[in-house]
Amino acid sequence: MSTPSKSSAAMPKRIPTETPDGIDAIALLTQDHENVKTLFEQYEVTGSKAYASKKKLATQICLELTKHATAEEEIFYPAVRAAGGDTEDLVDEATVEHAGAKDLIAQILAMEPQDDLYDAKIKVLSEQIEHHVQEEEDEMFPKAKKAKLDLMALGLAIEARKAEVELPLSQ
Repeated sequence: MSTPSKSSAAMPKRIPTETPDGIDAIALLTQDHENVKTLFEQYEVTGSKAYASKKKLATQICLELTKHATAEEEIFYPAVRAAGGDTEDLVDEATVEHAGAKDLIAQILAMEPQDDLYDAKIKVLSEQIEHHVQEEEDEMFPKAKKAKLDLMALGLAIEARKAEVELPLSQ
């Protein structure tokens, strides 16, 4: 039995599907979506001159998104694509959306909170992620469930891969 290590402020609003052996991939990815949404909401209410808090939240957002995107691209998307059906366009679009997010993440990590456009870049990233999440949860995830993928095995692989991912040291 594991104890949650995240603060209650960052906990997901939905209860994931968990077993003693792990968490199903879709529940895990949805939990990531909720966690990042919470971080964006915290950033939004941070004072305009609270530079240290903004930097910490922005870095945490970038790390969580990097872990999530890496695991999706390396594990979840290939499984969804391999399952066939009409998922190829969804996976392609999601991959392109990830590329745009990664570009913004690199820009944000190279900046300081007091720099021009810092807040604007965080806001645009938030909006892009919100759109991406909606498409995944409304379109891709239901198709993945229907494809009868081994969501528990994928969840374990995703958890393991996310644990390996770190941000580049050149921040």
